[in-house]
Amino acid sequence: MPQTLEKHFKTLYPWAESSDIHTSYAPYRVCPLGAHIDHQYGIITGFALDKGVTLRFLLSTDGAVNLDSLNFPEHVSFDLGNIGEKQGNWGDYAKGAAFALSQKYQLRNGIKGVVRGTLPVGGLSSSAAVVLCYLNALCLANDITLTPSELIKTALFAENGYVGINVGKLDQSCEVLCKKQHLLALDTKDDSYTLIPAPDTLGRFEIAIFYSGVSRVLGSGYNTRVDEAKSAAYSLKALSGMEYGLYKDTRLRDVPPLVYEEYRDRLPEVFAKRAQHYYTEMDRVEKGIEAWKRGDLREFGKLVFASGYSSIHAWETGSPELRAIYEITEHVQGIYGCRFSGAGFKGCCMALVDPACKKEIEEQVTREYLQQFPQYKDLFSVHFCSTDDGVRVE
Repeated sequence: MPQTLEKHFKTLYPWAESSDIHTSYAPYRVCPLGAHIDHQYGIITGFALDKGVTLRFLLSTDGAVNLDSLNFPEHVSFDLGNIGEKQGNWGDYAKGAAFALSQKYQLRNGIKGVVRGTLPVGGLSSSAAVVLCYLNALCLANDITLTPSELIKTALFAENGYVGINVGKLDQSCEVLCKKQHLLALDTKDDSYTLIPAPDTLGRFEIAIFYSGVSRVLGSGYNTRVDEAKSAAYSLKALSGMEYGLYKDTRLRDVPPLVYEEYRDRLPEVFAKRAQHYYTEMDRVEKGIEAWKRGDLREFGKLVFASGYSSIHAWETGSPELRAIYEITEHVQGIYGCRFSGAGFKGCCMALVDPACKKEIEEQVTREYLQQFPQYKDLFSVHFCSTDDGVRVE
């Protein structure tokens, strides 16, 4: 337990007995391949990181939730019997967790505690991680047991149905299902997955997180691209004579690649680009899984770089800061592959790296990035992580 979190918790709750204190933890995640396709029911890959969100908490019988954060200044308090509307602050994720859980269960007992994220916000699925922390804590408080699948779906509903962000299930799935030194391969259409162990021939690697200095906030840019991808699918179905049903139920996974090849030139340019990213990313996922299985880290990394390129030019995301990091990493020795982490509007890039080159990687990327963006001198940071297991509560 980080000392700063422990110290702050003891300051707020000096009377708490150690036997009454619980810990809920959810790791951050990265998706090396499978970017921007989970909401289209694509196949994704993922790692959980050995950095994440920790909630130190007590159970409460008064039906109230009281939370403080080491990352945000506001105190959050609400009653489980009257969750209320979202307020546009970090407390919305706690409210979203309670709202989602209350759709199926009666919540009588609350929690009070302190939450802390160990890396800068932006691109690491911190929102999903913190929702999972709250869900596990509320489940413990109310004697609720969720299967991994139920936990993922409930966390997803918290973000979709309460916070109002149309994320897919990639984030929650990685943070629940991942296992140390394994690559998660998840089919988001039917929730089937495999955990593929790192073969002995793979060699050592770590995951570098390059924080741009600009916190990512999901919003209309993300939601708009999701709608554009769905519109591409709907249009392709109509053009080809496929049964297209309701728009809300339409995904690119429903449309065979050959249909896209035949009719892509008749799509509006922006729809065609979103579809191009989907189909090429699905191909990269398939090739990446095979490269991982045979221990070819260099080939896997090349596909990660290609995914980053497609995110920029076909999905058309990436702030100037993130694009700069991506372009710098293309010529840095010891980096196998790099792409945006998360939606790619702000936040972080992730890279698979050779641990023997960490010092040189940090120095070169930092130097070249700050030459372009000196205003982030005190904010830009580099973090090296290992893979880890998924969520846990005690």
